[in-house]
Amino acid sequence: MGLNVLELCAGGGGQALGLEQANWKAAALVELDPLACETLRKNRPHWTVLQEDLRQVSGKRFKGVDLIAAGVPCPPFSVAGKQLGSEDERDLFPEVIRMVKQIKPRAVMIENVRGLMDSRFNDYRAEIINALEEMQFRVSWGLLNAVDFDVPQNRARSILVAIKRNEGSFSWPMPNIMRSVSVGEAVADLMAERGWKNVADWKRKANAPGPTIVGGSKKHGGPDLGPTRAKQAWKQLGIDGMGIADTAPDVGFSGNPRLTLRMVARLQGFPDTWTFAGRKTASYRQIGNAFPPQIAKAVASQIAKALLNGKRKVS
Repeated sequence: MGLNVLELCAGGGGQALGLEQANWKAAALVELDPLACETLRKNRPHWTVLQEDLRQVSGKRFKGVDLIAAGVPCPPFSVAGKQLGSEDERDLFPEVIRMVKQIKPRAVMIENVRGLMDSRFNDYRAEIINALEEMQFRVSWGLLNAVDFDVPQNRARSILVAIKRNEGSFSWPMPNIMRSVSVGEAVADLMAERGWKNVADWKRKANAPGPTIVGGSKKHGGPDLGPTRAKQAWKQLGIDGMGIADTAPDVGFSGNPRLTLRMVARLQGFPDTWTFAGRKTASYRQIGNAFPPQIAKAVASQIAKALLNGKRKVS
């Protein structure tokens, strides 16, 4: 029997895809947003997707899962917001800890923005570590950049991994620091779909990974490529970051093109076969807030190794 995972705050499926690629079996995926749930169901009809508020979910129904994986909301810790942490109503770390206490999994993986690693949250992180250590977990908190895992985007994510003390040892995945994928390499074929004559010149200009794609929240953010600094970085790569295009540029287009939803999804690590429910803003928000599947796969594979090694030791 393989290892299984309960995913909390599943969003549009980035982490779930990475877990699947690492051969984890989805016990269930919990997500509040109806369009994100529709995305998950339309792409993986066999998954059990629960449209529920995590605060109302009882962990008792999921006892026996090997891993709890969560991509809790980022705004409480994002530098793009007010960084209210535990004072932000969207902070769901306490709910994940509650679920861990009720379910007693063998491992935990929680992903969030790099802002959570700021010194202002030292005490907050210490509280989470202490809570998990009291439940006999060994806890590691690391910072991984998507660009080091073949994602054409500089996207640093804080990741907590906790493994039960009676299991094998966890080691962080090794990043690929020798080469990164550029925006031009990643999406030039999509830019050329309508015969744009300048695509070769554009590809040469778009010769580096992109900045972090920002999905925003329901309170703030829309279908554009983020704050002023991010837009300037996109401009250096020949991209107009003021919005998201419906189609690729046509034959005679001049100037900097905008990315389409499919281009943004590919820059986030999604396969072209993955489709998103909802209109442009809702789809873009699912893409921009996702955990790149490549990082999720790398970390989940290492967690699986630790659990399987621990299982061999017991037997």
